[in-house]
Amino acid sequence: MPLTRRKFAQSALAAGAIAALPSVFSACTESSKAAGTVRSAAVARPKLSPVQDSFPISFPKNFSWGAATAAYQIEGAWNQDGKGESIWDRFVRVPGKIKNGDTGDDACDSYHRWREDIALLRAMNINSYRFSISWPRIQPNASGSPNAAGVDYYSRLVDALLELHIRPIATLYHWDLPQHLEDAGGWPNRDTAGRFADYTEICARAFGDRVSDWVLFNEPLAFTYRGYLEGAHAPGRTSLPDFLHATHVVNLAQGAGFQALKQTLSSARVGTAFSMSPCEPATNSEEDKLAAERAHALINLWFLEPAMKGRYPQGFAFLPATLMGIRAGDFEKMRAPLDFIGINLYYRTIASAIGIVERVSSPQDWLFPVKMSGGDEGPKTDAGWEVWPQAMYDMIMSVTREYHRPQIEITESGCAYNDGPGPDGAIRDARRIEYHRQYLGAVGRAISEGADVRGYHAWSLMDNFEWSEGFSQRFGMAYVDFKTQKRTMKESGRWYGKVAAENGIGGD
Repeated sequence: MPLTRRKFAQSALAAGAIAALPSVFSACTESSKAAGTVRSAAVARPKLSPVQDSFPISFPKNFSWGAATAAYQIEGAWNQDGKGESIWDRFVRVPGKIKNGDTGDDACDSYHRWREDIALLRAMNINSYRFSISWPRIQPNASGSPNAAGVDYYSRLVDALLELHIRPIATLYHWDLPQHLEDAGGWPNRDTAGRFADYTEICARAFGDRVSDWVLFNEPLAFTYRGYLEGAHAPGRTSLPDFLHATHVVNLAQGAGFQALKQTLSSARVGTAFSMSPCEPATNSEEDKLAAERAHALINLWFLEPAMKGRYPQGFAFLPATLMGIRAGDFEKMRAPLDFIGINLYYRTIASAIGIVERVSSPQDWLFPVKMSGGDEGPKTDAGWEVWPQAMYDMIMSVTREYHRPQIEITESGCAYNDGPGPDGAIRDARRIEYHRQYLGAVGRAISEGADVRGYHAWSLMDNFEWSEGFSQRFGMAYVDFKTQKRTMKESGRWYGKVAAENGIGGD
């Protein structure tokens, strides 16, 4: 979820240590090399601000109006009812890693207050709730029989959602790897893919009679990069080999998890929530255009191409597969013909080539001469991210073109604005309303031009623990007083509820 891969695009490390990636990322078989070149989502950079979408906008019948959350960010109860330790339970205790020393030990206490959260969903007329299942709450030691208390918790949640005709979308992995698996090597360890498939099967058997829509991973690029290369997120490693191996193991796990779900629930609808961002060249130079192509392949395709086409993105220099731990038969194992593609999108990426002087200072930049940053022409959120609705339209249309009009779910989009209660207790967050109005307008425009978008899930239902930023950034449509855990609907939540009820956005 936010404050994660967003920094990836702006990180100096992305142009430094990541510089070695393209040469390793091309470890493909001859057959995959012959498969052709992927069409790019790199787009010409607009000279002006994006054109505002026309309102009113109506959405298709049965469009899903949703909100999204993640277990570690809202549940709390970190060591209750048999739950095992996760890598985040361990990481937040490392001094200096989390702003203000915050932890998710209590978070929003949703483990005990889930009925209040469902009441928020109902008040907002939401008909689709994307939540995540905590792996260590289901398998405390990452193996063996499931923890009955954990299964019961999610069963109660799912039953309550269905009672209100709210579609449950269960995310199987939103970053809280059991610490037992990290101790055994974590995501760089090839065995973790098989353990993920076992866990997936347990969840499918426990909840598959009621849950039909599943998300395998949330933002695989974010948790592999920030956790194994940059070290800013759990488990806090800073190793290029670990990062490379982790990306490949996650791709194997994506394939294994997909198969486990389909074998257990043949009718399951399965996808992954990918962190995506259209990559624009900083200038119209050929060098910057090539840089944008390379950035697109890394940011948007590195976990999508293996699933949909059984290969890594094309266009990189070839180096031995051993650098990523690729073995014979792995490309077929990675295949997971997803039923829908989840798009988590907040902003665009500006890509530029690295100049000669910079290449001299960093030899690895000769391998991947790309700098990536966020845009700076649009207004900024309190987290410093550019608001650029055109990015949503561009990314949806890119995926629509490249993958032959697949089903798409907007699995996340949102903004950090830290507006608090006024003297009368109301939270007037007009900027958040305008953000979602414009981004939904871009979704509506893409649908009108042929994209098959099935739903939009606002990040987030409520303010929560924002990873390394702790509680310092608020993305919710409901305000949470973290001292009392009281929830208060913001004006944006009321506005979103009206949009959901009307299945469209008025012209006012």
